[in-house]
Amino acid sequence: MNIKYNRNRKSLVLITIFYILSFTQISFAQSNTDFTVATPTIRYKLIGTYDLARLNTILTKEIPEITGDKQAIYTSPKNAVKLYRVEYSSVIPEQNNRPTIASGLIAIPVTGAKMMPMVSYQHGTVFVKQQVPSFPEESFETRLMIAQFAAQGYVVIGADYFGMGTSTEKDSYIVLKSQSQASYDMYEASKVILAKEGITPTDFFITGWSQGGVITMSLLEKMEASDVKLKAVGTACAQCDGYIMTNGFLNFPRKIDAPWVTTMFILTVFSFEEYYQIPGLAQGFFTPEQYDIARKIYLKDTTVKIENFPTDLHKLIRSEYFDPQYYKESAYGKLVSEMHPYRWVIKTPVHMYYGDIDECLTIGLARLPYEYQKAMGNTKVEAFSAGGDANHRITYARAVPQWKKWFDELISKK
Repeated sequence: MNIKYNRNRKSLVLITIFYILSFTQISFAQSNTDFTVATPTIRYKLIGTYDLARLNTILTKEIPEITGDKQAIYTSPKNAVKLYRVEYSSVIPEQNNRPTIASGLIAIPVTGAKMMPMVSYQHGTVFVKQQVPSFPEESFETRLMIAQFAAQGYVVIGADYFGMGTSTEKDSYIVLKSQSQASYDMYEASKVILAKEGITPTDFFITGWSQGGVITMSLLEKMEASDVKLKAVGTACAQCDGYIMTNGFLNFPRKIDAPWVTTMFILTVFSFEEYYQIPGLAQGFFTPEQYDIARKIYLKDTTVKIENFPTDLHKLIRSEYFDPQYYKESAYGKLVSEMHPYRWVIKTPVHMYYGDIDECLTIGLARLPYEYQKAMGNTKVEAFSAGGDANHRITYARAVPQWKKWFDELISKK
């Protein structure tokens, strides 16, 4: 009797495992048939190739026009780059590791080399679902990483984050565990894809700008805790303390603050409501007059044009949130206070770049992780000014070639 029961139970377990794996493959296959299946939960497809002419245009024309910077000196492209969109399984930590499917980009240099360094790029704040790595033509920041790193022999990878790219979730903006999980699993998926392509990644680096700088630091904390071997880290304009950042905008506004800092509140409040599952958080935070348009912005409603985005915090946010004590004790204030990915003993060398006239964060906030580590006597983190004329985009434009120069030097020292 017991033997028969155990056999039936074993069969049931095997059938369940087969069903789960089969379901995952079917969910992929339903949308497209032109993917290469690396595993039942990882697939990728070629979406294009950047030749030398295209890469040069990115560096010499597009990036200077988009960022407004004419000083950055980039290394000229040496090789073409193949671009692949990746879809892979992941989990949402804030929701008991609920399974989901995420997307991202892997850019592979066309060099014939079988061993290559790899850099993971965490992208910044965007308002359109496709302005992410796996849609590089929609993402200038991704194109810069491809043209400066992948065109120099580095594999470049980048997660779109949950809710962006081809993900069917809602935007996970600054939900740190989810965004670092998406980036971590993109890293794991990329290793599988590279093995299938006959390439072995060597030195590994992580980088990020703006929102992506924050996620890079969160990812660093996760990777160090998981004993992932990292060579170095580069960030630009990383607002690594949510409580300091938001209080600055609410209570100590600067004349140079960008009018669109309102969207940081819109995206975070709605993403916190969604991922931490707090019904009514957004309705209690935004004024009744602005709630509907704020929700449309979060949901990436294309009927809302960027020129119609709210720009006045006092019209967008209920008045009680401008009281520092009320704000600190509010549900949103408590959640944003947990955003501080710099408060551990960092082991990996980090170079953080900031702009002296950044319209999105103060110099003090930009240097905070460096000052925090320095206060302990830790010299692993360094902070560098991108210049007295460096705003948010110019800082990124100038940081990328500095990351590249530093990473090259670290590789050459082996």
